[in-house]
Amino acid sequence: MHLSFKCCNTDHQPKDITELDARVDQNQIAAVYNKIAPLYDIWGMLTESRARRRAIELADIQGGENILEVAAGTGLAFYELVKRNPTGSNSGIDLSPGMLAKAKKRLASLPDTTYTLGLGDAFKLEQESESIDILVNNYMFDLIPHKDMDKILSEFKRVLKKDGKLVLVNMTKGESFGSSLYDFIYTLSPKTMGGCRGVALSNKLQHGGFQVKKREYYQQLLFPSEVILASKR
Repeated sequence: MHLSFKCCNTDHQPKDITELDARVDQNQIAAVYNKIAPLYDIWGMLTESRARRRAIELADIQGGENILEVAAGTGLAFYELVKRNPTGSNSGIDLSPGMLAKAKKRLASLPDTTYTLGLGDAFKLEQESESIDILVNNYMFDLIPHKDMDKILSEFKRVLKKDGKLVLVNMTKGESFGSSLYDFIYTLSPKTMGGCRGVALSNKLQHGGFQVKKREYYQQLLFPSEVILASKR
């Protein structure tokens, strides 16, 4: 059975949407994902894999670059980033020790590569200003309160080089039949969704000094994702 849907209209942005706000306290996120970590890869394969693969394609890694993944999770994307950038510098950070433990185990199978994985905070990145060629961020902003999103985007903009690329994947507002199921579950029990709800970041990126070059919608097992490629203006 074919369970995925894709809309590749560049700069596509859903109109007149009403977004839910975050309902899981940010201080609880690490604990929530420590519990989810053992099963997260199954969820990622069933609902997020196509969007994550497209994000890696859009990153267009040439090799020898300085790449940062914020919210690296269990390393599903980070593994692919490092594999494509063996002579570059690769850094992955996450809030959850449980997720990072799985990422480190996954990356151990990649010989002769350069990478670091460790705890880190998207609100205060350790990287120097204008030092990152590609910044990748998967399924994090759907955990962040609206009022705090600009703070993180400001940090992303700070560390990116002038010609750097920002590649985002978020759970987004559903645009096809059945895709509202997950926001419905979120309204009943936010932690059942790992704290994630649908967001749409194109407008916020544009207001924050980024140029949105592509925004694509993917739906897999009814789960809606947006993939965004942006650059600093």
